[in-house]
Amino acid sequence: MGAAQYSLFPEATGPSLRDIAEAVRLAGGDLEQGLEGAVLRADQARYQEVHVKSALNRAQGMPFHWALNPYRGCTHACEYCYARKYQRHLELDAGDTLSSVIFVKTNLPQVLAREVRRASWAREGVAIGTATDPYQPIEGHYRLTRRAIVILAEAHTPVSIVTKGPMIVRDADVLVTARDAAGCTVHMSVPSVDADAWQKLEPGTASPAQRLRAVRQLGDAGIDAGVLMMPLLPGITTSRRAITDTLTAIRDAGARFIGANVARLDDGVREHFFAFIQREYPHLLDGYLRLYAKTTAPKRYLGAVKDVVRDARASIG
Repeated sequence: MGAAQYSLFPEATGPSLRDIAEAVRLAGGDLEQGLEGAVLRADQARYQEVHVKSALNRAQGMPFHWALNPYRGCTHACEYCYARKYQRHLELDAGDTLSSVIFVKTNLPQVLAREVRRASWAREGVAIGTATDPYQPIEGHYRLTRRAIVILAEAHTPVSIVTKGPMIVRDADVLVTARDAAGCTVHMSVPSVDADAWQKLEPGTASPAQRLRAVRQLGDAGIDAGVLMMPLLPGITTSRRAITDTLTAIRDAGARFIGANVARLDDGVREHFFAFIQREYPHLLDGYLRLYAKTTAPKRYLGAVKDVVRDARASIG
């Protein structure tokens, strides 16, 4: 679909995210009243269509220049998700609303097309999915991510994608187009292949095996696809056995690269995650309180985990 054809999609009307935040505040936090235009779907999440004035957000201190997020909120419900800290901007809490209230930026393709057609657009790299998964299930309905990739490819703009969604294989055709136009890299998030950790930490996601199968399929299609084994969670997914098992599965999936790092718990995330630890791993709570007196674990601990990852990589080739 050519860029000029995007005019076939009428400019979306509806509230902005600022309007939503004000409505929720005036409703005293009552989501039923504050989000009266939201649609409740079969997955029991409420989907609120919103319009945005900009699609691209300038990224500071990151390996990419621009960030793009077609959705806000995510039904993956990952307990450690750093996006929980942004909920306060919408007068929402950092708990279940992240996964039960999803904002859909319906006019994002039109806005993006205008932004990349400007003479000033320098075709700097755009990272899709930096704050919320671009391939969570609702993408099957709205197809905003797919349309955004097409637009960026037509603008000869490099694209990188972070996701936990195997649905990305649906878009192998446009990912190849983006690769040929300016470059395209897919980062599949698979923190661990441990079944118990997956089910507790990422209750709304596809299984690690499905995600790794998607990596294999993307690689077979000629797409640069690798795995982010992060966040690693102390006492849960940082054992030598857990790391070795995960790295072995990643290798067997034909991943072209891998990244690994220990969890970071920012304000607004830490409180939620500690409550989760107290509920699901109570024996680890005291250790987490000591380890995360600050946003990140001490450098000595981070170095020790990196050593385990390095040794495991060497042992499995």
